[in-house]
Parts: sequence; C-alpha cells; structure tokens
Amino acid sequence: MQLIDTPLNDVKRLLPDVYGDERGWFAETFSQRTFTQLGLPGQFVQDNQSLSLKGVLRGLHYQLGRPQGKLVRAFTGHIWDVAVDLRRDSTDFGKWAGFHLSEDTVEYLWIPEGFAHGFVVLSESANVLYKTTNFYFPEGERCIRWDDPTLAIEWPLDLVGKISLSGKDQRGTSFLHADLPPVPEAVSRR
Repeated sequence: MQLIDTPLNDVKRLLPDVYGDERGWFAETFSQRTFTQLGLPGQFVQDNQSLSLKGVLRGLHYQLGRPQGKLVRAFTGHIWDVAVDLRRDSTDFGKWAGFHLSEDTVEYLWIPEGFAHGFVVLSESANVLYKTTNFYFPEGERCIRWDDPTLAIEWPLDLVGKISLSGKDQRGTSFLHADLPPVPEAVSRR
C-alpha cells in the first residue's frame, strides 16, 4: 500500500496494491498490521455508507468531545472530497484541500481527528464508504458552512449544476463563529 502526502499535514492518500488480470482485480483495502506500520490508526469502530445523487453536498462535518478520524472511499461514482484543518495548534489551521475520489481507482483518503470533512457528488450518483475512529456522537456534531467566505473552498460547481443540501448543512455556522476543538494540553515531561 502506498501512503501519499497531501498539501495538509497528516491528511494522506492511500493507494492499495491492485492485482489484476483478464478476470478482474483484487486489492487488500484494509489491514490493521499495514496501517499500524504506516503510522495510521489500526482500529476503527464504525463503518458508514451514503448514497447521494449528483449535486448533493454533505458537510463540512466534525465532532467535538469524541472526534472522528475518517478513512473515505468512493465505492461507486465520483466525488470531490474536502478536508479542513481545525487544529488551532497546526501550521495548516484553517486551510483546506480537495481530492477527487472515484470508483475508477481503489484510493482512500485518510482524514485524521481535528478536521472538518465534506464532499460533493460529481457523477449521477455516488456510494461513499468511510470508516471512523470514534462512534457517532450527536451531542458533539458540528457543521461549518460549505460556502464559508473565510475558508473560500473552491468547489467544482461547474461540474455539478445545482447544489443540494440537507437542512442541517444549510444551518451550518461560519468558520469564524464555529465551536472548534480545544487545543490539546501539552504533555508534561518530568
């Protein structure tokens, strides 16, 4: 499995080894041992799946109290996936990066805890799968507006047409007024 750096610290692209012939292909998409060797979490506690139509935009979501790291893949279709660094002690705080994920490749995106996450569907529909490092925690659920002017995310709207949002995502807050994760306490070394 190849681990590829991205413009955001700690966000990684993962390309599993694919073995194919005239019959099709095979790939090991998750191995606790491999992930641990790569310095990634080896344990996930929840798998999520969504089916969305073209133009559906989900996000930008994150959780307080029980943050989730996410391992994301477009199982069918084509999405543009976005991660936003919310870690106030990070040199990338407030920066975002976007990634094309498609059924045409066996590619995952690793988004660690402390990031907001969202995606928009570019194909007629998309089936998105993701593993999380923590359980869903409704009380800690937060959403930043997808079109926040401070973040100025360059969504590929020319490939989408009309955007479709859930009521929750329509009520997302601005980045400047967002309830952000606390800065981790420094570990005392004696």
